[in-house]
Amino acid sequence: MTFAASSLASPPETARALDLAAAGGRLEADDAAALLAAVGPDLDHLLELAGAMRDAGIEASGRPRVITYSRKVFVPLTTLCRDRCHYCVFVDTPGQLLKKHKPAFMSPGQVLAVVRQGQAMGCKEVLLTLGDRPEDRWPEARAWLDEHGFASTLDYVGHIARLVTAETGLLAHLNPGVMSAEELRMLRPTAPSMGMMLETTSRRLFEEPGQVHFGSPDKDPALRLSVIDAAGQERIPFTTGILVGIGETIRDRAESLVELRAANERHRVDAQGHIQEVIVQNFRAKPRTAMQGAPDAELLEYVAAVAVARLVMGPRMRIQVPPNLSDPAEFDLLVRAGADDWGGVSPLTADHVNPERPWPHLDDLALRTAELGFELRERLTAQPEFVLGADTWIDPGLRPTVERLADPATGLARVAPAAPDTPSTPATPSTPATPAARPTSVRRLAETAASDPLALDDAEWARLLEATGTDLDALTETADAVRRYTVGEAVSLVVNRNLTSSGLRPVATDDPATFTLDDVGAIAADAWNLGATELCAQGLLPDDVDPQGYLDIVRAAKAAAPGIHLHAYRPQDVRDLAERGGLGLDGALAAMRDAGVDTVPGTGVKVLNERVRALIAPADLAIEPWVEGITAAHRAGFRSTSVIFYGHVETAAERIAHLRGLRAIQDETRGFTEFVPIPLPGPAGGVPLVAGRAPIDEHRAMVAVSRLLLSGSIPHVQIPWTRVGREASAVLLQSGGDDLGGTLLDGRVKPEAGIEYGIELPVAVASSIAARLFRPFRVRTTDYREPPAREAGR
Repeated sequence: MTFAASSLASPPETARALDLAAAGGRLEADDAAALLAAVGPDLDHLLELAGAMRDAGIEASGRPRVITYSRKVFVPLTTLCRDRCHYCVFVDTPGQLLKKHKPAFMSPGQVLAVVRQGQAMGCKEVLLTLGDRPEDRWPEARAWLDEHGFASTLDYVGHIARLVTAETGLLAHLNPGVMSAEELRMLRPTAPSMGMMLETTSRRLFEEPGQVHFGSPDKDPALRLSVIDAAGQERIPFTTGILVGIGETIRDRAESLVELRAANERHRVDAQGHIQEVIVQNFRAKPRTAMQGAPDAELLEYVAAVAVARLVMGPRMRIQVPPNLSDPAEFDLLVRAGADDWGGVSPLTADHVNPERPWPHLDDLALRTAELGFELRERLTAQPEFVLGADTWIDPGLRPTVERLADPATGLARVAPAAPDTPSTPATPSTPATPAARPTSVRRLAETAASDPLALDDAEWARLLEATGTDLDALTETADAVRRYTVGEAVSLVVNRNLTSSGLRPVATDDPATFTLDDVGAIAADAWNLGATELCAQGLLPDDVDPQGYLDIVRAAKAAAPGIHLHAYRPQDVRDLAERGGLGLDGALAAMRDAGVDTVPGTGVKVLNERVRALIAPADLAIEPWVEGITAAHRAGFRSTSVIFYGHVETAAERIAHLRGLRAIQDETRGFTEFVPIPLPGPAGGVPLVAGRAPIDEHRAMVAVSRLLLSGSIPHVQIPWTRVGREASAVLLQSGGDDLGGTLLDGRVKPEAGIEYGIELPVAVASSIAARLFRPFRVRTTDYREPPAREAGR
């Protein structure tokens, strides 16, 4: 993208500031403000200068054409806070915690359970984020700390950081807010880096009633700058940055960047300042906040801020942009603007500060970075320069751990670090913990599973599936904590419509469940105009309908609604296209991709067991070809759902084998986005594992075990509201579930052409379910991204 055709004009002082920057001059606040106002060709020139400075800087650092990131586990140690920021959804009140059944602080066991899962996924950073000094405002926080023997929240932060490194060999990054020099000194031996956003130097936003920082004592700009200075005095590698779009002026942005540069320069050692990275973060409005109606940061203003941050801070500074807060299509602008670091990205945990913005998959991030001409490389929580300068910047007690994780030549993360010498390395699939070595109460078994899903044997998992009474309560509480501290609090839903492909006919009939290709286009356009982002098509075509009809349905839908996501065709449907169409399995999948299929349903199987299939669903595709089909789809680039249909003739052991089988497929392909435990209705269904156990308890146990056994593998557990009802869905969302599937719009065109016709879950109803649980609600796309903004009716 270039801006040469823009009708806007930059102010005349922008040209002078660009000349100064091009000559390598030092930019002051007036210059930075002028550059922040650049538009059109001047903005192009600004990006060119910033990109060139970044390129020179990373080449001088020995990392030419490298953009870095840190693979992390995000640990929200407490969501209590003494501040009242008007844009924040991270914090809770004690009353909200009670309604969520959520503790005031994560326990050490809960922290280690999440961290160990992250460790198994290759994470090396543990980001400890929390509210500022909650005990100063909330007696409940003070009482928890007193009960557990901690003098302050920061005392507990230090304890957890030490525990994480001692038990797992991972490194903590501390983000606990405002700290004194003494507190920074106390915490330095526990973590190789710390951080706190400056956000802005604007006193108006802090002092004026109604502004975003009014009533938040820790958001005093002078106080925050003093913390950044104190971190420099204590030789702590420090992360800070600005927040763009919270009501600050261009002048505020300029002054904020210049102040950060000054703080960094005051604490240089051998030309290296203590600020290891400057985050330029774009504001994203959050529901249930005072700023929920405010516009998001304007893209080009944000991009200009990234570029000016680069030019003000210089080539040695790492300029970080959070990839989940921008659409992938915007990455090109951010890289052109001089960014060289994506920050922490987690393969396990949500961004608990921005729960509506999922992290990009690391493979996708690497691919997109490569498309932009750079290599994605992993770093530690401390940037490479600070790792290489560990004698100055990192506490002696942490240096052995840093050395184990770091490449000694580059300071980046080792590709394969040595195993940590810790007392409690988690069990691996080949060496499960033995029952004799482990307490066998249901609660302790669930806690063991939360820490390492592969540690339990089949009999122990079966015991969890058959839990009742208080044991079941303990199981669901543990599973819900795993959900909370991994995928986060958000309840999600996709706006979609079903189309049962079995109903395709060459010509119109009187049967309202059938349709023609002309109807397909009208159905897709109608769904799109009603706000749907997904059309789900599945079901075998009749034997007398040309199998090319599978592809024709997709083409007709895409032609009528190009923006709609086609979630289409089970392995059994694909097999039919492959065999009757003469394409073979790989050819059928390639044809589907070419026609416009985006993802595939992982349905068409009840339980991965031939005995069960023969008794319940002999017409289903056999297990081996189903596994072959879904695996081939994943290898062809399609992601899919996964399911179990339970409550008929299967045993607890067969359910566990099914979950293990899905996890094995996921280990190989990483293709499953979600898991849906579906109770089988009708005469064959409703059979409890435990005689006399209430249906809701059958479902609670199934959801909880699914969350625990699949944690770290298949991220989302979807509640099948069409089978259990809305009220039970709310209960199951407290048993480990995080998603409600789709709205299943009937639509106005051929409404009976979709399976489960006649039952819908409007967005407003789904949102109210989440609100009753005091959890945020987000509308998602099929692949759990943010739906793109679009004009009404487009």
